[in-house]
Amino acid sequence: MAPKWVSRWYRGAAIYGLAVLLPQYLQAPPPGAEAVAYGFIGTASVFQLVFWIIGGDPSRYRALMPVTVLEKLVFGVPVTLLYAQGRAPAFLLPFGVIDLMLGLGFFLAWRATPRS
Repeated sequence: MAPKWVSRWYRGAAIYGLAVLLPQYLQAPPPGAEAVAYGFIGTASVFQLVFWIIGGDPSRYRALMPVTVLEKLVFGVPVTLLYAQGRAPAFLLPFGVIDLMLGLGFFLAWRATPRS
């Protein structure tokens, strides 16, 4: 049985993710990058549903937890590095750092969840 915080961490991440991602559908994407913008928002939104499912039964879905760590790293690391190089706007940095913190939490959740 996984510790209770694991379920809460995943479910909280799902709620946060959808709250941040879905309003972006209402903003105009950069000209010429509509497919990339909408594809990112859609794919990332679907992954929030995966977080919600994992939160419902962390022990059952433990095998997916390392993938969720990677999902957070693929945004958090590039944003942080690009910002450090002056190639990403400052408003993105907090979101990158939040993803890195969520990824760390997912890693710790994986470690805290016993194998079935």
